[in-house]
Formats: sequence, C-alpha cells, structure tokens
Amino acid sequence: MSMEIAQVDTQPTVDQAKVEAFVGKVFTDTTGLMTTTMASIGDRLGLFKDLASQGPATSTELAERSSIDERYAREWLSAMASAGYLTYEPQAQRFTLPPEHAPVLAQEAGPTFFGGVHEELVALVGLSDRVIEAFRQGGGIPYAAYPDSMYEGIERFTAGWFENLLIPVWIEALPEVKAKLERGIRVADVGCGRGKALIKLAQAFPESRYIGYDLFGPNVDRATANAKAEEVEDRVTFRQGDVAEGLPEQYDLITTFDVVHDAVDALALVRAIRQALAPDGTYLCLEINCQDHLEQNVGPLGTLFYSCSVLLCMTLSLAEGGQGLGTMGLPESRLRALTQDAGFSSVHRLPLENPFNSLYEIKP
Repeated sequence: MSMEIAQVDTQPTVDQAKVEAFVGKVFTDTTGLMTTTMASIGDRLGLFKDLASQGPATSTELAERSSIDERYAREWLSAMASAGYLTYEPQAQRFTLPPEHAPVLAQEAGPTFFGGVHEELVALVGLSDRVIEAFRQGGGIPYAAYPDSMYEGIERFTAGWFENLLIPVWIEALPEVKAKLERGIRVADVGCGRGKALIKLAQAFPESRYIGYDLFGPNVDRATANAKAEEVEDRVTFRQGDVAEGLPEQYDLITTFDVVHDAVDALALVRAIRQALAPDGTYLCLEINCQDHLEQNVGPLGTLFYSCSVLLCMTLSLAEGGQGLGTMGLPESRLRALTQDAGFSSVHRLPLENPFNSLYEIKP
C-alpha cells in the first residue's frame, strides 16, 4: 500500500492592502528623517530665527540676510515648504515661517522648542557605523566618540527644562526645599553636563552654594565657562569625576536630571548619593516616564526612547562594561527598588503632568 504525504503550505497569507499601508508608513517615517535633518540644518544656520525676526523672504533675501549661498537657501526653503514647516507664496516666490511654528523652531530654550532635540538626534544618527560595530562585537560607544554637536544639542534641549520648569514648577512643588535654598544650603548636581541647572538655581537662590559633577571633562570645561559668562562663578563650581566612587562632602540637596539610567553601575551611583546626603536632605531625581513592560511603552514616545537608548544611553553604559539599563530602564517600580537597595527610606513621585519625564523626591 502506498501512502501519499500531503504538502502543507506553511507560508502566511499576505494581505496586499496591509503591505501597501505599511509602505505608506515607512515612506512617512523616511521622509520624517529627512525633514528632521533639514530642520536641524536650518536651525544651526539660524534660518528659522531669521524668518521669525525679519519676516518672509525669497531665497535671495534669506541668503543675503543670513550670509549663505542662495542656491542652498532655495533648495532648503523648498524642502521646508514641502514638509509644511514653511508656507510659500508662488507669485512673490516668498517663504514664511507661520507664527504658530515659531515657538517650535525659533524660540531658543522655549517650552516647545525642538532645535536642540534635532541637533542631538542628527548627531546620533551620524554614529550608526559605530553602533553597528557594537551590535556585532558587543561593548558600546564611549563619551569621547560623540561629536560636540550632540552635547550642544543636549544642552540646548534641556535648557527648556531649566528655563521653564526647574524653578516655577519643580522647585515650587517642594516648598521645604525652596525655603532651604532661599536660606542657603549646599547643592550637588550629579551628571551636570554643561551646568545649566546649577546656573539657573544659583541665579534664583544666591545664598546657596553649588557644585556639579560630570564624567566627561569637556562638559566640565564648558560648564565652568558658562558659569563665568553668567557671573555666578562665585557660588557655582564644577568637577570631573565618577560619583559612583563616592562624593567628598555632604549636601543638603542632590539632583540628577536624566542621569541614573545612563550609569555604568546605577546602584553604586545612587548609594554614593545616599551616603553624601545630609540626614534631613533631599535627593531630586528626574527620570524617563515609562512603564515596566514593552507593550505598555509602544507608540511614538517608546520609538523615540528605545532608539535613543541604542544610540546613546544604553551604549554609553555598555562601553564601560556597565549594566546598560537604557533609556527606558528605570520605570517607577524599578527606581523604587533601586533607591531602597541604596538605603533610602522614602520615594515620592511628584504629581506633574509630563509625558516625557517623572520627577521623584527621595529622602534618606
């Protein structure tokens, strides 16, 4: 008796309509990359700010006003008009930055300004070859491998936090901390970057004394220069060092702004902060607003944060043999466990409406 074995088709059925819909999504995402790149070029050349302050322009007028080549100006303006960032009047061949777009594209350090974000992201994309190498060989990308434009982008986009949120929202939500700052206390900012947070605090609360710590020497140098330029160097200093190895003094207020998830050893870092905090002190911790599980983070913000993790946050930690928590590595539950392990007794999440970040008041 012969038996015939039926061939089972294991190939999934492809829905052509879904293919076409996905092509549309990928095309939109791809043009978004190019739009962001063009927007960053215009931002760094000051073209959006020129259009906001000087008004509509032809390509010739913009080139003359901004001291750039007219042919490049024309093509850039065309790209931005095609993307809907600018409007175009065909008869006059003049381009306009709508007033509703100016806060997003031209208002430096404003609450909705994207110029710094664009500058940082374009710089990160430029390191794709290094990231691919890390995918294949492990490890990561060290601080020194990133271009200055990446650090400048971070400085510019976080300036929006410190200009619009730090004093009127975050500190205002902590009346006890505010009162201490007014009387005069010692403050440390861990992972201070280029020093904007401490400079802003020093301007608002001149009786207190401030010190910033950062792993990356060029950031410390720039922070020192920024403090001098703002004439607060008498009460603000900056040092290069790894705080996870310990802090030399005690402080009444210690802050980290989007820092702990980047750490090589997050527990060692938070434990060092605990040991350096005065018995009645406060640790103010800003972290990414995220949930415990991937399916809870799916969406545009999750896409942005996981991608930034691959290109920056996770790889920085892995470059030093760290745990690589990543951008989304410290949801509230994990942060609470981390601070408890480090010796803190109280964690209070401040009730702020912010889709990007969560702010915690942590006590010894």
